[in-house]
Amino acid sequence: MNTNLNVLSLAEWNIPSNDRMIIAGPCSAESEEQVMSTAIALKDANVDALRAGIWKPRTRPNSFEGVGTPGLKWLKTAGEEVGLPVAVEVANPRQIEEALAHNIDILWIGARTTPNPFAVQEIAEALKGVDVQVMVKNPINADLQLWIGAMERLNMAGIKKIVAIHRGFSTYKEELYRNQPLWRIPIELKRMVPGIPIVCDPSHICGKRELIHQVAQKALDLLFDGLMIEVHINPDEALSDAKQQLRPDAFIELMDNLKFRSATTNSLDVMAQLKSLRDEIDRFDEQLIEILAKRMENARKISVHKMKNNIAIFQPGRWDEVVKSRIEKGTKNSLSEEFILQLFQYIHEESIRQQEQVLND
Repeated sequence: MNTNLNVLSLAEWNIPSNDRMIIAGPCSAESEEQVMSTAIALKDANVDALRAGIWKPRTRPNSFEGVGTPGLKWLKTAGEEVGLPVAVEVANPRQIEEALAHNIDILWIGARTTPNPFAVQEIAEALKGVDVQVMVKNPINADLQLWIGAMERLNMAGIKKIVAIHRGFSTYKEELYRNQPLWRIPIELKRMVPGIPIVCDPSHICGKRELIHQVAQKALDLLFDGLMIEVHINPDEALSDAKQQLRPDAFIELMDNLKFRSATTNSLDVMAQLKSLRDEIDRFDEQLIEILAKRMENARKISVHKMKNNIAIFQPGRWDEVVKSRIEKGTKNSLSEEFILQLFQYIHEESIRQQEQVLND
């Protein structure tokens, strides 16, 4: 599906580095002192913008839901003190009006708002004629079209300074990460909308501060355009998301240890070696497709026998045997169990589709 996004690059946003956008600050503005202290601690940390939640959409009531409008003044004052633009989350036209009245520089739309086209459309209409920077977090569910659609609505309202924020996707069961990264989705977004800047939010993906480095590094290795990381002057006493926030000194150490890689190299020898290896991968891919086509041809032949003998398409015992044997073979060849399982799940789904087609014909 084609997209109609007409957005500016980070260089056109006048980001100082014209390279990666680094946004840091507390999950929530809790007090004037807390916001100012965090900002001052980040002053020399090569941060491009200061963030803080003012209105907090919590999963359940009776949780800390933000200080509201007074926090806008605290944040703006802190930003002016350290010479940084400031960013807040907005979810409706009233919050937009108040944020703009306080000269907030960057607005972001949260993961609970993005999947609601009615809410996003109201936000877009409230921003018509306003030259402001807007970031859009992915919806909590893994729906790429909703993510793109939210950005399209803003773009149609005249907003060109748009950034996508990858903050991971909710899952129904306990996992390593608070929100699953599902890296293939932001990668597909980059393919479908090549010009869109994408910032990673490791704090919300991880849910635990000890995991942030590995996720932030992976985002940079995937050529994300920046990071949004929650930093609190005293995270253990934070009123929201305490476990995923870093102290300013830990944030500075993180940034010092991250490796910012480039998309290419000027070395002709390296590029030649890469081309040779990529050409070989292309040949392997052609062979894979040919083998998969032959496998599906066999599946269609099997379906004929099933049809003649009134046998169901899905065979649980056979599928369990396939999964176990392929995982065993894959792990012996340095392939992860998760990858093999997902790969053969896709193959199995296509095999069933092919067999159903024969039966329907």
